[in-house]
Parts: sequence; C-alpha cells; structure tokens
Amino acid sequence: MTSLGEFMKRNLDVHTAGFRGAGLRRWRGLRRLRGLAAVLVAALLIGGCMADRGDGPEGGEDRDAGGPSSSLPSGSIPSAESPSASAGSPGKGPACPTENCFTLMLAGDLLVHPQLWEQAAADAAATGKGPLDFEPLLAGQRTYISVSDLAVCHMETPVAEPDGPYAGYPMFNVPPQILTAADAVGYSGCTTASNHTIDAGTEGLNRTLGVLDSLGLAHTGSYAAEAGAGAPMFLSAPAGDLAVVEATYGLNGLVAEYPWQVDLLDAPAMIAKAKAARAEGADVVVAAIHAGEEYASVPNAQQIETAHALADSGEFDFIYGHHTHSILPIENYNGTWIVYGLGNAVTELSPWYDVNNEGLIVRAQFARDDAGAWTVSDLAWASSVIVRDPYRWCSVAGDLPQGECAPPAQQAAVRARTIPVVESLGAADAGAHEWLVTQDGGGG
Repeated sequence: MTSLGEFMKRNLDVHTAGFRGAGLRRWRGLRRLRGLAAVLVAALLIGGCMADRGDGPEGGEDRDAGGPSSSLPSGSIPSAESPSASAGSPGKGPACPTENCFTLMLAGDLLVHPQLWEQAAADAAATGKGPLDFEPLLAGQRTYISVSDLAVCHMETPVAEPDGPYAGYPMFNVPPQILTAADAVGYSGCTTASNHTIDAGTEGLNRTLGVLDSLGLAHTGSYAAEAGAGAPMFLSAPAGDLAVVEATYGLNGLVAEYPWQVDLLDAPAMIAKAKAARAEGADVVVAAIHAGEEYASVPNAQQIETAHALADSGEFDFIYGHHTHSILPIENYNGTWIVYGLGNAVTELSPWYDVNNEGLIVRAQFARDDAGAWTVSDLAWASSVIVRDPYRWCSVAGDLPQGECAPPAQQAAVRARTIPVVESLGAADAGAHEWLVTQDGGGG
C-alpha cells in the first residue's frame, strides 16, 4: 500500500519535473512543498540485501584510463612547495556576513564499492535503519553541509533496485540507499554525468534519476526524457538563485541509447546553457567538469582548455571538477576561481594509490555588490580521507571538527600530500584558504 508520504512525493515529482527546465521563477514556488514531502518520506527506499563481493580491483576504478602522469602545457604548474602558512591560519570570519550572500558546498565522487555496502549492512544492524544504512559513512560531512546554504554531491554511478543485484567495478550498479544518506546529511542536489553514467544502460540511468526525484534532490548531467534534457540544475538560497551546468569527457567507450541522455563536454554548448540559465533568472552559474587523468596531481590539457574557455566566456561565476579520484589544484584564472578536482567523497581504500582515498570539500561564497553583480567573495577548502574499520568519511582539516577520526600519522601524511597540490597554482596567494568550520562558521 502506498503511504501518504509516498503519494504526496510522487505527485509533487510529477508536477514539478517540468519546472526545472522551465525556469527558476516557477521552481522557487515549489521548493517548500518538495521539502515538506521529503520529510514525510525520510525512510524512502530503505531496504535491500547484500550482494557477493565483486572481483574487481579495490579502491580506484578505470585502471586503463590513465595514471598519475598528465599531458600539461609546459610551465603551467609550478613545483609543489611545503604547505604554506595559510593552510593552518584561521578562517576569515563568518561565511556570509550580509544578507546579499550565499554559500555553496561541493564534494567529490560518491563512488560506492562492495566493501562500502558491506559496511552499510553492518551499520544498519546497529542503527536499525533497514538492511543498508550509509548515513554513518557520510555523517562527518553534516558539520560542513549544515553551515552552507546549498550543497551539491556528485553521483558517480547508476543505482540498482533497493534489493539488488548490485555490481562494483568495472560496470557499477550500486545500492540506492547511498542517495538516501546523501539526502539525510543535507545535500541539495547531485550532478550525474560521469564516465559510468550508462554502466547499467538506460534502465540504470532512469532508475538513478527516479531515486533522486523521490528524495527531492535536484540533478543535472543526465536525463530520463528528451523534453527538458540538457537543463541545468536550479537551486535557490535565501539571497540568490544558482544554476549548475555539468558534463563528462566520455562514457568509457559506451554509447548512450539516445544522444540527449548524458551531457558530454562541449564548451560552446555549456556556455549556451549558462546564458539560458541567466535568462531564466539564475543569479550565479557554476560549471562542473568531469574529466582528467586518474590519480594525477595536475589537470590535463582538456581540463585546462575547457575550464579556461568557460571562464573566458564571462558566463560562469565558478568552475569545479571531479573524476580523477585525486585532489587537484585550485586556480584563480583572470578572476574566475577553478577547482580542478575534488577527489573522492567516499570510496573503498586503494592499496595502490593513496590519493584515491582522499578528497576535498570546498565552500564558495557568492556575494552581490551594490550594482547587483555577483562574485566569489571567499573560497575555502578542507581535505578529507576515508578510514576503515569502520569505513567513515573523515575530515583532516586543521581544526579537526570530528576529532582525530584518522590516526595522527595518516592525518599528517594526507595534509602533507594534498595541501601543496591544492596551492600549487597560487591559490593561497589569490585568497583561497583552509575551511576551519569550527572557527569561521558559515551559512547565510
């Protein structure tokens, strides 16, 4: 029997699906209704059984897609120095000191391997939240999300039916309860275009978007219908409205059943979408680029060329990326901030690549001046690592908001490895700083 919450949510989804593509003005009026329905279905899609452990490699995914090396224009990346003093300095005060400001928190890939759904089963046995509970895995992120106006995740893979069967690397089809957990910790929406988007075909793609819709999570990058395909993700904060445009470099050699199903990297097309989003009322437009060489510490030529083209267009206020399963530099390019790679938000631990186990969250603060123009008025970042026994997302930011959730030696190693990469393109000199959430607060 359909519960009252399921009935309300299903009908809201039907009536609001077209509004995302139709514009922000109508989308704003429905946000509160969707939020109310999401509360009523907080336990939606809890269920599922365990699948056998896959035979694929632990940790990373596309071993044949490239290694740590990168084709980079000569002289583009300076040599990494030791972590600068800025990495340990206090934050710069409240994230949004005025009402004409809002903050956006971004995280890397949600990359779910069999070891993680085994952990979710163990956690569910303790919490009583169905056969699979991923919320403890993500719980550490709540501190950062709760002080941000908006938060966007990246769903790397398609999801299966709640009770499976599930599949890991190389053709993923993972438990949908990972998205239930993303919703529970406070994400506003997710990007969905990746090299794994069509691992489970059209059925898997549609199923993933259906789960996001059922939870009230906005999304862009892949689409269930031609009508509205290619539309940005629209999100509203109290001070302003945001649009996110996303695209992926490819689909691991697969071809989507329909050409409109997944956004592929095309700078002119992304610029056109940004212009359309502004015409629909978006105050701030952000680009997400799914590209790069796996486990690299520098962006490749495609990432740089695409990001710079988007920035040069003047249509994007902020640009970020994912895919490499490693943290990449932050750059201020002619006044536009580019975060080239956020690494992994969650993943199984790789025995070969330490960088695979690490991630970056960023908080971009957007402020409106007296003339009505929006700019990134502050950019903050915090590094993280996945720990095991039990598997958990663990912040290793200088203020340790979760306490010492990683051993001190590992915590020091992660910071020594990631901070020089983050700052290797002059991010600190340009004003980016570590996000010490316990000191500088956040949220508008």
